[in-house]
Amino acid sequence: MSAAPQTAQQTTSAGAGLLLRSILAQTRVELLLTIRRGESVLITIIVPVVLLVFFASLNIVPSGTRAIDFLLPGMLALAVMATGMVSLGIATAYERHYGVLKRLGGSPLPRGGLITAKILSVLALEALQIVLLVGVAAGIYGWRPQGAVGITILGLVVGTAAFAGLGLAMAGGLRAEATLAGANGLYLIFLLLGGGVLPLDHLPAPLEALANALPAAALTNVLRDSMTAGAPFPGSDLILLAVWAAIILLVGMRSFRWE
Repeated sequence: MSAAPQTAQQTTSAGAGLLLRSILAQTRVELLLTIRRGESVLITIIVPVVLLVFFASLNIVPSGTRAIDFLLPGMLALAVMATGMVSLGIATAYERHYGVLKRLGGSPLPRGGLITAKILSVLALEALQIVLLVGVAAGIYGWRPQGAVGITILGLVVGTAAFAGLGLAMAGGLRAEATLAGANGLYLIFLLLGGGVLPLDHLPAPLEALANALPAAALTNVLRDSMTAGAPFPGSDLILLAVWAAIILLVGMRSFRWE
């Protein structure tokens, strides 16, 4: 009497194991394709490190603050945007343009599994970016970790959801050329208005108010506060970032097209 339920359970376990292996295999493919794209390596790996070193040599940070303590959180936020919004968004848009998404959507790997693999590849690249940025900050500028590491990780996860969702929303709803222009344009806007390089209080009041309402500044503020010893809990910015993530993911799910 127990043979049939046991067989069904084994079948379910085998199916789950196969799905997991398929997702991991697709994740490796996504990572390999990203590494082979020179422009993706430039925008995701090289640019944030170069910007960190460049702006650390300039006297633009608020007085009384070490340049590296101000800049590192902003560069981590910029790395999240570069990987999730720019690299993932543009690559997925051209996969849809050339019919790759349509073919993958008809493969044994479910579409949800494909999206999961893309998100896992983004997280893997972000881990590499964090190691590089933190390594440069610690090795060259003597930066040492402080603050609330758990809140920093939470901010990075929520920020990844927001900007990866934005990249997929553009890729699934716009033409490839429009996604290319939009992702790069937003990257530049968020670089200027994200608070990672230029303190927001240096901006005109209306522009400062706009910048503080955007997800880039919210992510930067969460990371900077959580990486500063004695800083208050960045509750309002974390909530704002989570709201942006929820809105963007909802829009993306409703607008995403596979072909």
